[in-house]
Amino acid sequence: MGILNVTPDSFADGGRHFDFASAITRAKIMIEEGVDIIDVGGESTRPGADRISEETERDRVIPVITELAELGITLSIDTTRSDIAKAAIAAGATIVNDVSGGLADPKMAKVIASNSAIQYVVMHWRGHSKDMQKAAQYKNVVSEVKEELDDRVIELTKSGILPEQIILDPGIGFAKSTEHNWELLKNIDRLQLLGFPILVGASRKRFLGDLLGARSADDREFASIALTTYLAKAGAWGVRTHSVKPHRDAIAVVEEMRK
Repeated sequence: MGILNVTPDSFADGGRHFDFASAITRAKIMIEEGVDIIDVGGESTRPGADRISEETERDRVIPVITELAELGITLSIDTTRSDIAKAAIAAGATIVNDVSGGLADPKMAKVIASNSAIQYVVMHWRGHSKDMQKAAQYKNVVSEVKEELDDRVIELTKSGILPEQIILDPGIGFAKSTEHNWELLKNIDRLQLLGFPILVGASRKRFLGDLLGARSADDREFASIALTTYLAKAGAWGVRTHSVKPHRDAIAVVEEMRK
């Protein structure tokens, strides 16, 4: 899953693909490099980020999704707002990537349930970006994340979402300390016991900088590729990454070794 941030302030690539032309050019490069899904987001969810208006988010993402839908690539909308999700689906998105897992907008479940062909990424979430790190308090992060994701699945299926629509995401970097992130990654197999595909978004995140000596986001790319290799071996459904080609290459090696 290739990240396409149509934002001026995302932590790793804010502003690089902010205008329409740059976003489309970047998407075409990702397609050439073998991306499976392009995840279009118009609101930064980096720690401490302020929210933007729904109108601003809509203006950023819907024209891009509409244009990319003509290219035949699988598109995902990265949003917590049900009306944005609905508009993105109408424009051609077939995956809704909701970092709140339906908690930020009670109407999201109805939108997903009424579109049974749509896949829904349910991330572990404990609050909006502005204050989420205050909620990074766990006695056992793996058990608690697993339990909270399970609770979301129960509530969402009660709302009419089909189990086969659901993909789970442990929320690396969201209300998690560096230690919490590593513990979740080391125990990805325990999250797989929930019985759903697992998507992991760890690309270039701050906890990698903590490991490497506070390097810039771009300088965390090699470490991100190593994580993709590990997750491919572990059987993760998908990885959400800022670059495409080196991660595709890493996955190709793992697949060849598995034969």
